[in-house]
Amino acid sequence: MRRHACVAAVAILFAAGAVAQDMAPEPDSYRTENYRAPVPLTLKGAQVLDTAAAEAIWRAGAAAFIDVLPHPPKPPNLPAGTIWREAPRPHLPGSIWLPDTGYGELAEVTETYFKQGLARASGGDRGKQLVFYCQANCWMSWNAAKRALTYGYVNVAWYPEGTDGWRKADLPMVDAKAEPRAGE
Repeated sequence: MRRHACVAAVAILFAAGAVAQDMAPEPDSYRTENYRAPVPLTLKGAQVLDTAAAEAIWRAGAAAFIDVLPHPPKPPNLPAGTIWREAPRPHLPGSIWLPDTGYGELAEVTETYFKQGLARASGGDRGKQLVFYCQANCWMSWNAAKRALTYGYVNVAWYPEGTDGWRKADLPMVDAKAEPRAGE
């Protein structure tokens, strides 16, 4: 009996180690490549949310939820005259979608768009809670949350499970419409 308990304990520790090895360590800077890969368990300066915590905050209306999944690229070899429509982006109801703002490096125009989107989402209050997400194992939301911290937002949360975790929990979703950029 004792031997079985020891074997079980070792198996549990081994499994926990294997899970920990699958998680990426928290880098000092932004992730700039391979954005769909295991993410860290932490984000220094931010609260990390699981689905239950994200749902509670969402139901309470206590935060602005910010989706940062990029726009899907237009297929490169479409025949001339082909009409291309993006697939719908389902996300958490009430969220704002700031696509393309989770890359490790942002063009000045995209960074301005991101800053303006955060100002609208927060109502200009850098203490308002902001919850960043995209999909599971997506560094885009980690990068965006980290960037918001550098802009002086002090109540930043990161929901690493994103729409994948939300969908798995069978929570409501709606089709996103990207926040317009200047001049749109």
